Amino acid sequence: MLKLLLPFVQQICEEQNQEQEIEAQIQGKSCSEIEIPQTQCDVGERVYCDHCATSIVDLHRSCAKCSFELCLSCCKEIRNGSVKPRSEMKAQYIDRGYSYMHGGDPDLLQMFSNASNIVERHVQMFTRWNANDDGRIKCAPKQLGGCGGCVLELKRMLPSERVPDLINKAHHLLKRFCNIEDEVNVDEDLFEFQKHWRNGEPAIVEGVLRQGTGLSWDPMVAFKALSGNLPSGDNSNDTVTVVDCLSGCEEEINTHQFLEGYKDGQKYINLWPTLLKIKDWPPSDNFENVLPRHFDEFIRCLPFQEYCDPRAGILNLASKLPPHVIKPDLGPKTYIAYGIKEELGRGDSVTKLHCDMADAVNILTHTTEVKLTDDQYSAIRKIKRAHQAQDKKEGLAKKNRGPSKSDEKSITEETTEIGGALWDIFRREDTKYLEAYLRKHSNEFRHLYCSQVKEVIHPIHDQCFYLTLEHKKKLKEEFGVEPWTFEQKLGEAVFIPAGCPHQVRNLKSCTKVAVDFVSPENVHMCMHLTEEFRRLPKNHKAREDKLEVI
Repeated sequence: MLKLLLPFVQQICEEQNQEQEIEAQIQGKSCSEIEIPQTQCDVGERVYCDHCATSIVDLHRSCAKCSFELCLSCCKEIRNGSVKPRSEMKAQYIDRGYSYMHGGDPDLLQMFSNASNIVERHVQMFTRWNANDDGRIKCAPKQLGGCGGCVLELKRMLPSERVPDLINKAHHLLKRFCNIEDEVNVDEDLFEFQKHWRNGEPAIVEGVLRQGTGLSWDPMVAFKALSGNLPSGDNSNDTVTVVDCLSGCEEEINTHQFLEGYKDGQKYINLWPTLLKIKDWPPSDNFENVLPRHFDEFIRCLPFQEYCDPRAGILNLASKLPPHVIKPDLGPKTYIAYGIKEELGRGDSVTKLHCDMADAVNILTHTTEVKLTDDQYSAIRKIKRAHQAQDKKEGLAKKNRGPSKSDEKSITEETTEIGGALWDIFRREDTKYLEAYLRKHSNEFRHLYCSQVKEVIHPIHDQCFYLTLEHKKKLKEEFGVEPWTFEQKLGEAVFIPAGCPHQVRNLKSCTKVAVDFVSPENVHMCMHLTEEFRRLPKNHKAREDKLEVI
């Protein structure tokens, strides 16, 4: 672990040394003569850069007047003139009504009522912000959240010399114990896992639920357990916030109604399947407190707990944070979703293409197969033809050819036993080609309210795209890229390395439980993704999930 982490601690130390040298020049002293005051932080307080929203762990610059705080990366960018504007994203998608989402004409009354939402996706709002010739940086202009007056002072959060001391101790331990690991017997399964994991490859472990006590993961059972643990008179579990997969928007519905749909399915008035999903359940941050028996069952079932146990994984860096530090919310969390085996093309029960800042393990704990009626199959074929006509009318049809012969065949014929969820995980090395494909073909995709994607900030972090079978074929033809594709079956755990773009489609109603972790092998990807995320617009959705790497 030390071998993997030491280069990143050294990188942090080098950045801090450079900033101290600049401060010494500003004060006209040597580095050993300058005194850097320590910021007084409350226990459990987490400090973010007020410009890029990245976590601050030690040295930073602060305004004595307005408490504006700036990380060292932003300081460096300001001095070399490469600081980027943090644009504000705004809504671009408009609700054109029920009929439009099903291939019909837009509802003009609905559109006019939402006319205020038709604005640019993001607006560049930036005032020039430069450093003085001697390296001094004034507080950010008022337009950027500062006061624009005081010169920012160099401050520290950790005791002086803490980072260099860590490096010295690490070198000492490496010299002392460098040969011991060769003598340690590693479990054969763990060794095989590590062989793939260090190469950034996902892993699947079968039959993990057999390690548990047999506690039911049926959503009805879990909801009843949660209700039993709520204070008397707390009715918050009577309703649940769901995402309608067709519109992509949240709505609140009765919990019993949602659970009935999970078991038996729901449909729109035109018989098109209604597919709903719940993200990040239970809403409380502490799964362990509100569902203690299910939490313990999940921990029992976790394979390779050295890596992913959120409390005591010896190779899970997230579990090593000091007690007084606020830990990032890495789960576990439950994801409950309707699903059907047919790929509809619109409104599918999917997690769109995205990339996580941490490693993750996802266990499929419960499934229910929902079968469509003959009338629904007929309605789906009819509505798909309306979708194709709408695509043609809006200029999407030439590139997006619609369902293939095999797609039509799958709508009518029974197939062999299927898993619960279809996964596509892409190699990190293919990310640039995947991004290029999505930028090239972005106008062939639909997002919120089934509106055409008009603008792309970041092809993966925007979470606007799900690659259908047709798009995966074109991706391979044009860029030679194809993902690891597999069906996750009940009781299987999927390990996803940080930095691997991935997407999921639910083939049945599914309950999955996932937890994030930080492995030594993938710290470099956490650092890389932190840099990517800090460059996104301030209110970009992907920035909501931040990870404190140190």
